Amino acid sequence: MTRLTAIAALCLVLVAGGAYWLTAGSAKAPDLPFAANAQDADVDTSSIVEMNLGNPDAPVTVIEYASFTCPHCADFHANQFKQLKANYIDSGKINFIHRDVYFDRFGLWASMVARCGGKDRFFGIISMIYDQQKDWIGSGDAVGIAERLRKIGKVAGLDAAQVDACLADQDKAKTLVAWFQQHADADNIDSTPSLVINGEKYSNMPYAELSAIIDEKLAE
Repeated sequence: MTRLTAIAALCLVLVAGGAYWLTAGSAKAPDLPFAANAQDADVDTSSIVEMNLGNPDAPVTVIEYASFTCPHCADFHANQFKQLKANYIDSGKINFIHRDVYFDRFGLWASMVARCGGKDRFFGIISMIYDQQKDWIGSGDAVGIAERLRKIGKVAGLDAAQVDACLADQDKAKTLVAWFQQHADADNIDSTPSLVINGEKYSNMPYAELSAIIDEKLAE
């Protein structure tokens, strides 16, 4: 078990009843355990869509492992990612994949909202989530965080009922955690942001170093 897997197993809680306590104005969000072990090998994760940009047939694939509650991930998105998009993704030179990491339930909730609009809206929504990270996390109160994430979803064009349904989807939450753990274990992910470029893992780095690595692999 990796460090991140252990964190997920200990810290994540399911969003069961999320629509109810949000609309009812409850002062406290319920902390309900997962209905089943998220590491269960029997969890079918085939329904989880891989979120990618660029050319899926490109010779170089860059996978970013990131948590929506990680400040360094927000910084990566504001800087390295924007340059990657302009110089490599939009031109089809690389295939870029974003894989969610769940340090905590709030990162899971953010992922569920981001995925609520499907693949076409995912990257637009996560841009809002990263850009507004400090605002929606606020003081860390669960009800306030969920409400602010709902607002982000609504600004992105999702209706309130749709967002509530996504947040309350227990099966999706459990499947997402199992999906995350499978990939994190396979790629030995122990921090965020982490990058996997053509199967080789790298830590966070400045854009110039990242660009040099990509250029070297493109030239192979």
